Amino acid sequence: MDLTSEGGTLCLNRDAPWDSFDSQSYTRHNYSVLRPDDEEIINVVRDYFADHFRTNPERPVSGIDVGAGANLYPALSLLPWCDEITLYERSARNAAWLRDQVSRYDRSWDPFWQVLRKEEEYQDIADPRARFADSVTVEEGDLFRLPDRLRHQGIGTMFFVAESLSTSHREFEGAVAAFLGSLAPGAPFAAAFMENSGGYLVGTELFPACEVDSAEVEASLEPHATVDTLERFGLPEGPVREGYTGMILACGRRDPA
Repeated sequence: MDLTSEGGTLCLNRDAPWDSFDSQSYTRHNYSVLRPDDEEIINVVRDYFADHFRTNPERPVSGIDVGAGANLYPALSLLPWCDEITLYERSARNAAWLRDQVSRYDRSWDPFWQVLRKEEEYQDIADPRARFADSVTVEEGDLFRLPDRLRHQGIGTMFFVAESLSTSHREFEGAVAAFLGSLAPGAPFAAAFMENSGGYLVGTELFPACEVDSAEVEASLEPHATVDTLERFGLPEGPVREGYTGMILACGRRDPA
């Protein structure tokens, strides 16, 4: 596959200004309120993980959120199933923001937790902030250089990462493969993608993206995983920013190596 974007200008992951990522601006713009599209995604992820662990009751397991960025709801979805969760993040500014949130996350995340609490396993966590602080660690690193000690995780999430790190379809496919390579065979996962994203502004910095649709997402997952759920979510309140047409969620299980 040619390493060029549709417009002919290539921006690889290594070229983007990740350490200038404005975590506070990103969170305020995207997650200061719970949007209906995020709520729909959380409902599906919550139910998928709950169904998986009711059928496969061995837990707690270790979990990972790859490219955690400035979004906590993927990690919150892992809480009932894990004794330890790694938030793996390339941007130094995002990693610093995550460490601050681990100690006591902001009240703006409470509505997201209330959606998760519709399943009993989440209700069993009396103090989610304390549980989060006890189980979560933040590690800085490049997705394409994931260390061996972080492989064989028992559950994983990757939200708005693979398509949002460069304009290259090859890097998109490589990021999906790297994420799934962090999981043990049979481990459940949830991965979300911006549909047809043409890049995004955070604060004053422009970051690259790779335009993908549901078929491309499914094709990137199938060599490595069994996809149980693939859903596209529209924009009932309009886009949170310019330059994308919806969101795609895949839930499934890592195939045996």
